[in-house]
Amino acid sequence: MDEFLDRIKDCNKIALLVPNFASYSGDARVVELQAKDLRSLGKDVDIITFHQEIDSDLSVIEIGMPKYLFWQRIYRLIFPIDFIKINNVLKDLKDYDLIISHLYPMNWLADLAKKHHGTKYIYWYHGIPTPSLQPYLYERIYLKLFIWATKITIQNADLVVSVSKSARDEVKGYTGLDSIVIYNKTDLLRFNKQVDGTKIRERYNLGDAPVILNVGRVCPPKGADLLIRAFNLLKKRVPEAKLIIIGKPTYPYYMEELKKMADSSVIFAGFVSDEELPYYYAACDVYATGSLWEANNVPVLEAQASGKPIVAFDFNFFAEELGDNDILVDRGNVEKFAEACILKLRELGRVA
Repeated sequence: MDEFLDRIKDCNKIALLVPNFASYSGDARVVELQAKDLRSLGKDVDIITFHQEIDSDLSVIEIGMPKYLFWQRIYRLIFPIDFIKINNVLKDLKDYDLIISHLYPMNWLADLAKKHHGTKYIYWYHGIPTPSLQPYLYERIYLKLFIWATKITIQNADLVVSVSKSARDEVKGYTGLDSIVIYNKTDLLRFNKQVDGTKIRERYNLGDAPVILNVGRVCPPKGADLLIRAFNLLKKRVPEAKLIIIGKPTYPYYMEELKKMADSSVIFAGFVSDEELPYYYAACDVYATGSLWEANNVPVLEAQASGKPIVAFDFNFFAEELGDNDILVDRGNVEKFAEACILKLRELGRVA
């Protein structure tokens, strides 16, 4: 953190670049807090994004992209050939002392601004999912191209920041570049043990049922299928239990598979607003994630701030972040995962 603060001390006007400034994006939530922190230091901060959904008092400049998710993915990959938009944004970027880019293709703009205007450029690495976790070849190819494009657009960065030690190892493996580590944080004014989750329990008629919660994008690397498989085993022992899955489906075929696996005790809440989200954490007993890859998981931080025990699969990031109140399970072992959830419910006095 000291090195980061030293790099920005003489920078008064700062642009934060993120593809989507939307609540369903953990990257965007990090950018929102970062903008507030920088503003508290007296910096003049603008967020530049393709698309804005977060209602904020921050200065946000929206530059536009296709409406539908499929074309958004394509557009991000081919953004370098949108010469008119790049030229227009590049003209505006000359007025900034520093650009902090969160994710490709925004670092394309940051790289060009450094080359053409001499603007300082910091790349903030949130992680890129392991391509092998995607079930289809075209998805794996897309991620490999994304990694390649990231590599070529961050070589000239003045500083690379990773959000965890495991993320630092990952970006070095992908690009050969070393980085400093600055962990994500959460908004403790919103996520804390004093929040009352009664209204969520009433909304879904949960009564006094034990509740497992999961928050995040609904996509294969996040392992919601493994979570549901484990929950189905848990229900044999705790039939009254409920599982709430919050998140925007980003792969329709995957969402259809999940629905076929689940019965009415699995609640797909879809997108939940920032204002409502803390009440869901408060309403649950255990936070569980079936994710098979993470660089830094914002919902885990929010669950910890809300005082909830966490069950997750054991790999580098979770081993780095989880505490004594949490349980790590052998990767992919849904039987042990179910047992761990039951153990936590028992410790809380929620099951016999």
